[in-house]
Amino acid sequence: MEKTIDIDAILDGKMGAKARIVPGFVRTWLKNIVHQDEVNRFLWESRDASGTEWLERCVEYLDMTLEIEGKENLPDPNDGRLYTFVSNHPLGGADGVALGAIIGRHYDGKFRYLVNDLLMNLPGLAPVCIPINKTGRNSRDFPAMVEASFRSDNHMLMFPAGLCSRKINGQIHDIPWSKTFISKSVEYQRDVVPIHFSGQNSPFFYRLANICKALHIKFNIAMLFLVDEMYKNVHKTFQVKIGKPIPWQTFDKSKSAKEWALYVEDRVYEL
Repeated sequence: MEKTIDIDAILDGKMGAKARIVPGFVRTWLKNIVHQDEVNRFLWESRDASGTEWLERCVEYLDMTLEIEGKENLPDPNDGRLYTFVSNHPLGGADGVALGAIIGRHYDGKFRYLVNDLLMNLPGLAPVCIPINKTGRNSRDFPAMVEASFRSDNHMLMFPAGLCSRKINGQIHDIPWSKTFISKSVEYQRDVVPIHFSGQNSPFFYRLANICKALHIKFNIAMLFLVDEMYKNVHKTFQVKIGKPIPWQTFDKSKSAKEWALYVEDRVYEL
């Protein structure tokens, strides 16, 4: 079985020569946290699939039941227009997989994600991804990559929070949304389709994220546990609520792009 996810190789790639200082027990712990063997087994068994088909196999593998409300609000694939689909990000993994499967099936694979560049290690996912790494070597290319994505003939599926939801004032909620989807949707005249995805991660995940925030730790330690959280969410049922498209002309000069982003975020949480 080929090893697609290789923690040792990822550490070497991210840290270079400094990777040698990472102790063996830490490497073993990381491999367990990301379920390296289980994930590699699935990737090997699904190696003949990519894009939408691969995403659908992930949904099946995770035994996710998706209850979709408002599917009639998905615009006609043959209307000749392009759209920006935006969603809250409660899970940080399984929600992205599920929405990609739904959008990909409806639009015959003509969509792209903006995702963390680490996900490019997943061969089945790579064909529908635009990799971003705001803090790494391609950070300077980020604006150009976003521009090219919106200029393409693909629908865009975005999680404007960037990170998965946190526990804020006792509620599971996204951190403030980025305004990029507003400015680019207006520039390229794409209506925005709001989507709400149900679900949450474990109490441990939120405690860890809040501790890191309180300690001003810049590295996103909680992200290391997202695969583990994904496995905790197997066999579950999730509600996907799709709202009516918001015309791009809505986002006029009466509000700033940041204020319009908050407006759409509120619309999502009202679904």
